[in-house]
Amino acid sequence: MRVAVVHDWLTVYGGAERVLEQILKLYPDADLYSVIDFFPSDLRSHLLDKKAKTTFIQKIPLSKRLYPYLLPLMPFAIEQLDLSKYDLVISSSYAVAKGVITNPDQLHICYCHSPMRYAWDLQSQYLKKKGDLMARFVFHKMRGWDLRSSFRVDRFIANSHFVARRIEKVYRRKAEVISPPVDLSSFPLQKEKEEYYVTSGRMVTYKKLDLLIKAFRRLPEKKLVVIGDGPLRKKMEKLATKNVEFLGGVSEEVLSEKLGKARAYLFAGVEDFGIAPLEAQSTGTPVIAFGKGGVWETCQDTGHFFVSQTEEGVIDAIRDFEATPSVSPEACRENAERFSIKQFQTQFQNFVERCVNR
Repeated sequence: MRVAVVHDWLTVYGGAERVLEQILKLYPDADLYSVIDFFPSDLRSHLLDKKAKTTFIQKIPLSKRLYPYLLPLMPFAIEQLDLSKYDLVISSSYAVAKGVITNPDQLHICYCHSPMRYAWDLQSQYLKKKGDLMARFVFHKMRGWDLRSSFRVDRFIANSHFVARRIEKVYRRKAEVISPPVDLSSFPLQKEKEEYYVTSGRMVTYKKLDLLIKAFRRLPEKKLVVIGDGPLRKKMEKLATKNVEFLGGVSEEVLSEKLGKARAYLFAGVEDFGIAPLEAQSTGTPVIAFGKGGVWETCQDTGHFFVSQTEEGVIDAIRDFEATPSVSPEACRENAERFSIKQFQTQFQNFVERCVNR
């Protein structure tokens, strides 16, 4: 089969890109497409050293830095990609990739990380100003396109039951659930723990890092280590007190070490799936998280959850965690092993073969 793999945009190596990496490893001869490709050169091996075929947005001046503001152009841009020579099109989509145009003789399978967040259930978090009518109008138009473009997909895959319910709500489509892969080999079990808590990931609004930092302002005797970077980093550093340490972006080795030695991993946001908490579980570290979204599914038997997405909820959860017997490192690791790379590859390939052979 001639295979094309389409991704929204290539700028960072995050959770969606880890899924993309494994899809490319399953189909190493596939051609890669994306709205833009400014993927870091030192990480290009994760894409099998492939350079994506891109849209006209790639050539717009300053698009590397300003691409989020070019979102209104992306539906039109993605529709200009000519995929007519392929038998199978696999889109890895959380925004516009699923909107590529295919013909009736082509099979289009979409691995949907989420329906477009900014246009649907997270619109209010992205639009803080009630009077921003232009942005609201743009998102209104994006919702219409997002729904219409879902009709172009033959079969949907969701990364969690949480996202599958969202797909059914927004697109009125059923989705097969195949959990993203976790590279367990990079996060070995560590049984010895130290007296600090840890969190990791991109510093963006929906991750709710501010709740953790505010909670530790009221817990001066406890330490929080923050790993990762993002547009909100300076704001978070100004908000933090001395018991919060920011490490920024670190190597995988340092990440594994910090996760493995932590007393617990903290997460206050609502993730579609949540690879980072499972990386922590792989090292034998318990998870304390807001009890909604993908992390509720993946860590239900080994996690410690809070129901109020507030700093008080975080504080109460930490105190409750410390007052009760903790889940063992071995149990955390065993839970993470349910989401291995091998498991993902087997499920994904079997699903594609079933679709092709129908």
